[in-house]
Parts: sequence; structure tokens; C-alpha cells
Amino acid sequence: MNDIKMKVITHEKIVFEDTIDEFTTQGVDGSFGILPNHIPITSALDIGITKMIKEGKPIYITTMGGILQFKNNSATILTDTAELGSEIDIKRAQLAKERAEARLKAQDKPIDVTRAQIALAKAIARIKACNNCKL
Repeated sequence: MNDIKMKVITHEKIVFEDTIDEFTTQGVDGSFGILPNHIPITSALDIGITKMIKEGKPIYITTMGGILQFKNNSATILTDTAELGSEIDIKRAQLAKERAEARLKAQDKPIDVTRAQIALAKAIARIKACNNCKL
């Protein structure tokens, strides 16, 4: 079986670069999986989790939007922000979730609803990626 060369890149750094067996990610139209020898694909990504399998073990990484390109068993994700689940500060992510939920529930103050919804989605992705690492 062929391996997939995976690279996850932000503006600041390469967050992940290794060979993996397979992966699933969150596209704007829903989640999807890629196995070796998949046809070439380019997809816009949504805020979510990319789950990679290497030697039977999962690796979770948050991907906060971006683009995925897959061709010739090489996958590249270009995103503004990405974090390995094993490096996420769970307490900070939970506090961010609580703040975003409080902003969305606040009836007495004008808020930027879209911004609060994005903050909530990012916090939830971080919590899921971190919790999945502990399985």
C-alpha cells in the first residue's frame, strides 16, 4: 500500500509534515476521506478537524478553513491556523467556547454574530481535537 505525503502549512510555519496512511478532513460541503491513489482533488476547507491515520494510530489537527490539494499521493493543506490536538490547551479552548456562547446569548448588547459564531466553531474544533487525542 502506498503512503500519503501530508503537509499542513500556515503563514508562519509547517505544522505537520510526514507520511500517513489515510485522512479525513472537513470540507465546506461536509467531511470526506482520502486514501492512497485517490483521484486528484482540490477542495475548500471549513473550520474543523483533520484526522490522519499513521500506522493504525490517529493524529488530530485543527484546520481553520483553507484549501486542500491532493495529487499523486501528496496532500497539502494551506490554512490560516492549524494546531496539533496534542498541543492544544484544553482549558483555554473551553474558556473561549464559554465566552463565545455568552456573546451569542447576550440580548442586551449589540454583537458581531458572525464573529462570535466563528469563535465558537474554532473553540469546538480545538476541544474535539484535544479530546480525541486522549482516546
